[in-house]
Amino acid sequence: MADQQTLLQVKDVKVDFNVKPDGAMPWTPPLKLHAVAGVSFDLKRGETLGVVGESGCGKSTLARAIISLVPTTGGSIVWLGDDLTRLSRSAMRSHRKEIQMIFQDPLASLDPRMNIGEIIAEPLKTHYPRTPKREVKERVRAMMDKVGLLPNLVNRYPHEFSGGQCQRIGIARALILEPKLIICDEPVSALDVSIQAQVINLLKELQQEMGLSLIFIAHDLSVVKHVSDRILVLYLGNAMELASSDELYARPMHPYTNLLIDAVPIPDPEVERSRHVTLIEGELPSPLSPPSGCVFRTRCPRAQEKCALERPAFVSHGRDHLVACHFPEK
Repeated sequence: MADQQTLLQVKDVKVDFNVKPDGAMPWTPPLKLHAVAGVSFDLKRGETLGVVGESGCGKSTLARAIISLVPTTGGSIVWLGDDLTRLSRSAMRSHRKEIQMIFQDPLASLDPRMNIGEIIAEPLKTHYPRTPKREVKERVRAMMDKVGLLPNLVNRYPHEFSGGQCQRIGIARALILEPKLIICDEPVSALDVSIQAQVINLLKELQQEMGLSLIFIAHDLSVVKHVSDRILVLYLGNAMELASSDELYARPMHPYTNLLIDAVPIPDPEVERSRHVTLIEGELPSPLSPPSGCVFRTRCPRAQEKCALERPAFVSHGRDHLVACHFPEK
């Protein structure tokens, strides 16, 4: 990591939504959906934090809460000393150029009516409207070259590009403002495996070159391990485990993390066929009515009576290794 300055501190963040059940009468009160249920972590300059979990575990909602695309219902998000949850819209605007986002669907995140030059230049025109046109064009072309796009493609439209190229356009748009933090919301899940590797390697190169911090969201632990310094495991909006990438793989302590790692395929066909894989049993509970105590207990092979009665605290089990489990594996 470039240095140890803490850029971002997320403390006990909660995000709830009011949801009306299907077929409910107009006067029926809404139910409370707990999308993020008290997640905490910090992020240092130059560090990559991987965030993993099944679909519906709150990864994308947490990302959107950090950049104020969805409101929080509790906790704090401190960016370089400022609590973003307490800022007005105008005050938050000054921080938006420091935190940018890359989205999951590369084509859907690009405006089909704008050519590539206009798409990449849009953040510049929004935050620095007085930038001379000549300088905007120069910076757009320089950024296209940096992400591996030929500058002579600047007048083409998104539908003329492949998925991998569209994601490179999204990366260029996010980097044009030279931010300090990029939130990557499953940026490779819609791409072919070979293209995934290219995009991940590009992100790592740009991170080294520009001193970026990354929050890398994915549901594939093997992808996250390749790119992350530390990994946060989420389940049903709750933090289950947080540790360095190497530590998490070498000594997973939460049963959910164990099951996620066990589900990662091994490239060797003979080894893959011979190994015993333990699957996660049961259905993911609804965030409208999460289980009492530990939210993972209904699918956990170690669950005991205490797990239904008490929510486990997210506490340290060794240096920089946090686990929310009553019976962690030592």
